[in-house]
Amino acid sequence: MSTLRVGLIGAGGISRVHADAWRALGAEGSVTSLVGAAAIAQEYGFREIADVDELIDAVDIVDIVTPSSTHADLALRAIARGRTVICEKPLAATAAEARVVVAAAEAAGVRLFPAHVVRYFGEYARIKQAIDSGRLGTIAVQRFSRAGSAPQTPWFFRESTGGGLIRDLMIHDIDQAIWFAGPVASVFAVQNPPTVDDVVPSPVTSHVVLTHRNGVISQLHASWVAPGMPFRTSVEVSGSEGRMRHDSAEDRTTRTDAVLADAATDYLPPMSPQESPYFAEIADFLDALATGGPSRIPPADGVEAVAVAEAAYASIATGSPVALTDQEVTR
Repeated sequence: MSTLRVGLIGAGGISRVHADAWRALGAEGSVTSLVGAAAIAQEYGFREIADVDELIDAVDIVDIVTPSSTHADLALRAIARGRTVICEKPLAATAAEARVVVAAAEAAGVRLFPAHVVRYFGEYARIKQAIDSGRLGTIAVQRFSRAGSAPQTPWFFRESTGGGLIRDLMIHDIDQAIWFAGPVASVFAVQNPPTVDDVVPSPVTSHVVLTHRNGVISQLHASWVAPGMPFRTSVEVSGSEGRMRHDSAEDRTTRTDAVLADAATDYLPPMSPQESPYFAEIADFLDALATGGPSRIPPADGVEAVAVAEAAYASIATGSPVALTDQEVTR
């Protein structure tokens, strides 16, 4: 097989973990960005390309790691040229744009992979396995929390163009809630302090409650806090036969109650690219591409995550729950 040609669009912080995975997989990498492409090219042995369209024409796979407001446009440009697309979360700034991207990929017959990497973290994957195997019984309540230092780049805070705490940070746990419990029927959300003139303040906290169609309740918390605060995530899933939880501040182990006494407890932080969840994510995408089979993240789930985030913002604006329909999430 000839060497896979991959093009990164974007050179921010997340681009490095993608580049690390591609290098470990032996891909021939190229990169383009308004700022920082030369540094990525030098660090990872990629070729720097000055223009987005030139990069798209030069590669087999386009990996989009740019600000959220640009995702849909860049994905559509790559799809129009018949390229496989990997797109960092969120798939688009709005659910309507995300549906257009998915429809374009389907019409062009190319693969589209939304990059929701938390599905590849060992702690979350083990909880998913326990749910699917029935070891937790009938799931009743899920709780997710994610908090870290507020980003420094202004676009993260502008909600109308794809930024915002829920769409950027909490969307990881929105995706996990969907993965664990299935489609969402309604969304209720609050934020403190409120957004002013389209810009979310910092520090800021959001709480979202999802009611899934199967009756499961998901409670989600996310915060952007003061600079220097350590990043922390937690997850807890409770069912009729037991509970399973993980808190990154306690240890790197999936902690369980008695019903899951045999759960794995040997998880270690990534020590090499091959152990990284980003490596696992991209390797899964490549396997799906090679076999024609599904990946762990179908495009429809990428759309639903955006639709739920959008509904959360609508709920904050109205102070009321917002219902979701099949047509809105295209599941």
